[in-house]
Amino acid sequence: MAQSLTIQMAQINFHVGDIDGNAERIISAASAAAANGVELLVCSELALTGYPPEDLLLRPSLQLRVEAALKQIAAASHDIAIVLGYPWRHAGQLYNAAALWWQGECQGLYFKQQLPNYQVFDEKRYFTAGNDACVVTFKGHRLGLTVCEDIWHASSVDACAQAGAELILNLNASPFHQNKRGERQQLVAGHCQRHQLPILYVNQVGGQDELVFDGHSFAMDARGERIVQLPGWSEQQAQLSWDGSVLSTPESRPLAPDDDALSELYSALVLGVRDYVNKNRFPGVVLGLSGGIDSALTLAIAVDALGAERVKAVMMPFTYTSDMSKSDAERQAQTMGVEYDSISIEPMYREFMQALAPSFAGTQVDTTEENLQSRCRGVLLMALSNKTGAMVLTTGNKSEMAVGYATLYGDMAGGYGALKDVYKTDVFKLARYRNQLSPVIPERVITRPPSAELAPDQVDEDSLPPYDELDEILQRYIEFDESADTIAQAGFDAEVVKRITRLVDVNEYKRRQAPVGVRVSQRGFGRDRRYPITQGWRAGV
Repeated sequence: MAQSLTIQMAQINFHVGDIDGNAERIISAASAAAANGVELLVCSELALTGYPPEDLLLRPSLQLRVEAALKQIAAASHDIAIVLGYPWRHAGQLYNAAALWWQGECQGLYFKQQLPNYQVFDEKRYFTAGNDACVVTFKGHRLGLTVCEDIWHASSVDACAQAGAELILNLNASPFHQNKRGERQQLVAGHCQRHQLPILYVNQVGGQDELVFDGHSFAMDARGERIVQLPGWSEQQAQLSWDGSVLSTPESRPLAPDDDALSELYSALVLGVRDYVNKNRFPGVVLGLSGGIDSALTLAIAVDALGAERVKAVMMPFTYTSDMSKSDAERQAQTMGVEYDSISIEPMYREFMQALAPSFAGTQVDTTEENLQSRCRGVLLMALSNKTGAMVLTTGNKSEMAVGYATLYGDMAGGYGALKDVYKTDVFKLARYRNQLSPVIPERVITRPPSAELAPDQVDEDSLPPYDELDEILQRYIEFDESADTIAQAGFDAEVVKRITRLVDVNEYKRRQAPVGVRVSQRGFGRDRRYPITQGWRAGV
């Protein structure tokens, strides 16, 4: 009879492209686990390269670097077996591989069978799909290896079970989007119950450009019951014991509680900002604090991500900036303890208008003058960024970016957008959620009508439908690909729908020039939604 096997799940924040550093992270985790009597460490998908490595996979030196790192892994595998993912070239083809290393040797090598090629995934650009299940015998136990997308296809799980697996290890790099956590758990529970087999689901954690990986690794027994649930949004470890029939945890730790939707969404935004800034080695961030809700929420996210000492807020008032906005911005900056400046844009705006007067002669005042205000602010923020090294954090939300309610080289100027994939209605919800943790956003910032304050008595609804109506139209058109006619049939004014969908279509050129930002929906602008700029499509049907 096989002896009981002690396993550790390693939820690690890997750095894409840092193969040597990632190998060190794995070896450090393995060494610490071995010292605690662990016999098998399980890491995530493509742990050596981080995920997604994109066109780094095409670099000629990739295989040499991976081989060098695997020699280090092999040397560390004498006291503990290590399961990890990495890209591997075999017979002229590149595979998304997972392997078990033990006593300096690869004991079993598996090639991912299901290559996702939808939403943010484009693995078929790089990898060849494997064909065979892989079951490795380790200390008398038959362990099945699978990788991420395999678990979403019954055929791959079935093949693993039919090959004799007693325990399935699923290595993941599964990015977050809203409601995905429940989808994963339901899916894995069904596999466990169908085959009466336990499954370990090990996910990476951390931000990578616009993607954010939530972790939330878990283990389920043969009944589909969770016996281990790691917390999300941070590096975590958990031990398990497998005796050949029962998967249990020797630790008395309770299951990590399931966070509510707003908590998860806020955590995703914070982690996305933190890792983008830290992994790209920025000393901090600077942002324009207008007294409005978008910049107020962005400031809260930035401080929660980086600490107040690494955040600078700048109010840039103009003639139309209300005293309320100035007061609220300063109050929030003081409450959150960030460095705060106020720099008027009136002198530079006047200089620009004076220089442009001959060219503007005979024309009417329109959005050109409004955009010039925004561009003055963009110049100031970028100058501060250049001088200090701090990255400009933009504050625009998904509703604005969808319809082009943003200014190129103005409020769109910056390095990263915390709210890029967050609809305005969710901005309000998140602001109230954050104030429940501690009251940092002034109440009237949340309750007053949203305004860009680029013209006298201006409010957003002068140009746009109410945000609850606008966001539902946008969600139907962007997330669910409904036609304008179908949206109108759901009870919306046909002319409003036509105007909004047209705005979405014609502003693709702006979104292409926008900074990347945290992706939290199933259809974020950028990797998810790739529409041509020059096109004659009409949204009607």
